[in-house]
Amino acid sequence: MDYNHQSIEQKWQKFWADNQTFKTSESTEKPKYYVLDMFPYPSGAGLHVGHPLGYIASDIFSRYKRLKGFNVLHPMGYDSFGLPAEQYAIQTGQHPAITTEANINRYREQLDNIGFSYDWSREVRTSDPEYYKWTQWIFMQLFDAWYNKESDKAEPISNLISKFETSGSEGINAESDDDVLSFSAEEWRNFSDNEKQTELLKYRLAFLRESTVNWCAALGTVLANDEVINGVSERGGYPVEQKKMMQWSLRITAYADRLLRGLDTIDWPEPLVEMQRNWIGKSVGASVKFPVPQLNENIEVFTTRVDTIYGVSFVVLAPEHELVSALTTDSQKTEIESYIDKTSKKSELDRLADTKTVSGAFTGSYAKHPLTGEDVQIWIADYVLAGYGTGAVMAVPSGDQRDYVFAKHFNLPIIPISDSQDISEEADPNKDGKYINSDFINGMTYQEAVPALIERLENLKLGKAKINFRMRDAIFGRQRYWGEPVPVYFKDGLPHLIKEEELPLLLPEVDKYLPTETGEPPLGRADGWKYQDQYEYELSTMPGWAGSSWYWFRYMDPKNQSNFASQDAVDYWKAVDLYIGGSEHATGHLLYSRFWNKFLKDLGFHNEEEPFKKLINQGMIQGRSNFVYRVLDNEGKGTNQFVSYGLKDQYQVYPLHVDVNIVHNDVLDLEKFKQSRPDYKDAEFILENGKYICGTEVEKMSKSKFNVVNPDDIIEQYGADTLRLYEMFLGPLEQAKPWNTNGIEGIYKFLRKVWRLFHDAEGNFRVSDEEPSKAEYKALHKIIKKVEDDIERFSFNTSVSAFMICVNELTDLKTNKRKILEDLLIVLEPYAPHITEELWSLLGNPAGSISYATYPEFKPEYLVESEFAYPVSINGKMKMNLPLALDLDQQAVEAILNDNADVQRLLDGKPVKKVIFVKGKIINIVI
Repeated sequence: MDYNHQSIEQKWQKFWADNQTFKTSESTEKPKYYVLDMFPYPSGAGLHVGHPLGYIASDIFSRYKRLKGFNVLHPMGYDSFGLPAEQYAIQTGQHPAITTEANINRYREQLDNIGFSYDWSREVRTSDPEYYKWTQWIFMQLFDAWYNKESDKAEPISNLISKFETSGSEGINAESDDDVLSFSAEEWRNFSDNEKQTELLKYRLAFLRESTVNWCAALGTVLANDEVINGVSERGGYPVEQKKMMQWSLRITAYADRLLRGLDTIDWPEPLVEMQRNWIGKSVGASVKFPVPQLNENIEVFTTRVDTIYGVSFVVLAPEHELVSALTTDSQKTEIESYIDKTSKKSELDRLADTKTVSGAFTGSYAKHPLTGEDVQIWIADYVLAGYGTGAVMAVPSGDQRDYVFAKHFNLPIIPISDSQDISEEADPNKDGKYINSDFINGMTYQEAVPALIERLENLKLGKAKINFRMRDAIFGRQRYWGEPVPVYFKDGLPHLIKEEELPLLLPEVDKYLPTETGEPPLGRADGWKYQDQYEYELSTMPGWAGSSWYWFRYMDPKNQSNFASQDAVDYWKAVDLYIGGSEHATGHLLYSRFWNKFLKDLGFHNEEEPFKKLINQGMIQGRSNFVYRVLDNEGKGTNQFVSYGLKDQYQVYPLHVDVNIVHNDVLDLEKFKQSRPDYKDAEFILENGKYICGTEVEKMSKSKFNVVNPDDIIEQYGADTLRLYEMFLGPLEQAKPWNTNGIEGIYKFLRKVWRLFHDAEGNFRVSDEEPSKAEYKALHKIIKKVEDDIERFSFNTSVSAFMICVNELTDLKTNKRKILEDLLIVLEPYAPHITEELWSLLGNPAGSISYATYPEFKPEYLVESEFAYPVSINGKMKMNLPLALDLDQQAVEAILNDNADVQRLLDGKPVKKVIFVKGKIINIVI
């Protein structure tokens, strides 16, 4: 019987599904281990061979941990809300749920074909009402919570109300909006209900605020920063403008310091950790107020260099700053409005990235310098962003290069403030000298000046020491249809939560998936969709990241009707032990997940500060494109001829991508090429050695480059076990590597060699119960140790090489001993589960039991060498190898040399002057 991968793999995939082999229970004495893959979005294109890389690695680790005696939770589900399904619905009129279901079915089929050990009984989908009921419930908890800086955690809003009722706003130390009121307990009690709700909204962790957003009119929705590329939408390439809108936001800034501190407690790749540190952006400095007497207002700035305050020669506001309109004089109105309009067409990322263009506009108004009282011009410029800090900066051209360039461009003063500064060509931010032109801090050092300035500002009530964070509150609304409805209705213009027992708030039916004719989101099209038939629901839906910000909890207890997960389940599984996914989620999903995890911990729903203990970013599998070369005529026009790669330099040619699926080892299938496109049907070929050799290039895998390889095709031809081993063999998990089908046959031959270890030359299953030889035990225990070490350090590619060496050694030894082969199967099972299941059952073991076998114990004594093949040299020239026991001393070795016929023949009767003997290394005979 030969190795038939198709029948074997179908058999065991059906067995695992029918018997729920990988169904996980909390009822066990085994230690737990939770392995998670990042939630996939099910696209219509399905998986290509690059997608399963991380899934295969996590599956190998999950299977290995089961063999090591762990109770492993390894679930899978779908992040099934999202813009692609909605865009397809807009184009076709088909409900996104239908598209999503079809896409999920395709994904599931492909995932099953690869043989993953997922517990499919725990599958979740973010678009399932039974799931998004709990996403809505978590939003309600956020709405009904505030962040108490005293306890450094979120607390129920009822606690804050109690404080207001007993002592008013005095002593409240909370994360809140800047415009909170001061009031006594009696004043609070006399507020109307609407006044109370308006004030509480300034403290809630989920709140409404006018925010500057990326508005894409063509898509009819707000986009996140990472969905905008060079001023246009990533999907569709539509124009995006900055626009102010009332938006739901989450007060993630309340958790900034905890998010930062937590990075020191988790085992994540350092580049990813650094990205989060930079995104959070902690700065220690001072808050300074520049009075604007004519408005009876202050412009507040945050600075990390309060020591430079006497070098301030102007103030710059973001074009969106709330005071710009009031500050703009009549003479400057046209210029300011034109500049604001121009800025609105740029994304924030574009504004930050463009350091070369100098632009701005003078408002016509002045602020007072807080310490000198002198007038300071107020400008607007697009390098200041409304959402960063206070949306205003104090410009110190002598110490900041961007301010320096701005001042030079607009001919504004540049005031030197240090006796060690050289500002003849550029700004000089050094802190080394002593201050000049700086009033009472003249002659002071940096260390002396900072506390003195902060004390002076505090006394004037125009400043204070402050810690600031670059991170902003998270906008939590999208003007889309295919997302979670926000469980809120509006009464008297204020938001109120629906009742918990009314969850889930289901998506209503609409006639189109477009905004209404009056510009409302698509939910505004729902006929009669009102709370209690009278109050307007929130018409925005939640962003795409809402459902993925807590999904690992639902896997713990996916069928629970009363809680997002039971207390017993979260106490048992605690946190994800290993999380594998892409680094592109560093400042999106991973940051929001950590935020929601900490919030739910604050309210007592679990006890883990961080959700993901260890995280690995898998590298990208890149496409390996193939090219044909069309010959051009004298006028540069394409002909019907195509020249092979090695001959192309003899012609004028134009390279064209060709489908990699009709190329084998870079040799083009000529007939399939002719059939691939109508204009190729009469193609002629200039061959080399009777073959058409294609050119190659490593690029991103995409349909447009014809280099997408479908895993279904690989599995059909070579099997899932071959695909799994080959993806690991391509290179280290974390590194990018090109897909090259040329090497895959070697992996397939390896599996056939494994199969033949268990069968005789006629294909009959034949395994011996004889005691293995020492050499056989040595080969086995080398692979036991190697694979254990490699998997524990996630070096999967080196294990595959070691398997090949081991099987070659056992083949040379003609091994068919049960004691060797049974343990070899267990070690190989995580990588190649189908073939190992089949051979395991042929050995007489219960069907399906290899998944819960015990990983073999490594015994180092089998690797202790008792013999060594010494290279024997004569006068330094190596002549032969001589196997000798390693415990022999020099005298014994010399006696053996004297008696060995081969050595004596080489000496040819010449006398030996001396023998140089290094134990376990060499023998050199000097004659």
